[in-house]
Amino acid sequence: MLVEDYGPAWAPGPFELGTDGSRTILAGVDGSRTSLRAGAFAAGLARRQSSWLVFVYVAAMPVWVAMSPAPAGNAAQQIIDGVVEDVRGLIRDRHAELGVPVRLLVRAGEPFDGIRRTAAEVRADLVAVGASESAGHRLVGSLASRLVRAGQWPVIVVP
Repeated sequence: MLVEDYGPAWAPGPFELGTDGSRTILAGVDGSRTSLRAGAFAAGLARRQSSWLVFVYVAAMPVWVAMSPAPAGNAAQQIIDGVVEDVRGLIRDRHAELGVPVRLLVRAGEPFDGIRRTAAEVRADLVAVGASESAGHRLVGSLASRLVRAGQWPVIVVP
């Protein structure tokens, strides 16, 4: 697991019921266009509300990687490293103008479970994710719809 902090010291305060706006905003990013838009939306919202901003990337290892020889595993790790570096670069470029504490977390596992656990861990008041661009999710259900059904926090789905 990777944890990187940018900007002012990151330390979520005590949970408060009935506050104005969100104190901690979590954005799930995976390098896709819609997830990067969700991250940008969450960053703007965090800036306007003076909230803490947490980006989480949950790296899901495909089944074929676990069952394949080392070169396939190395290719998957390179993809994960590429996504992390892209997100890290965007944060570095823009964290100064945001003026809010930003944290980047990288977790391994299934995206729904990773986002749900991370949201609970950082006491997120709001979760932002990108809409799925996969046609198969109309049948099975997307990450966003699963988060909405979990009903633990407000979920913003960015197209």
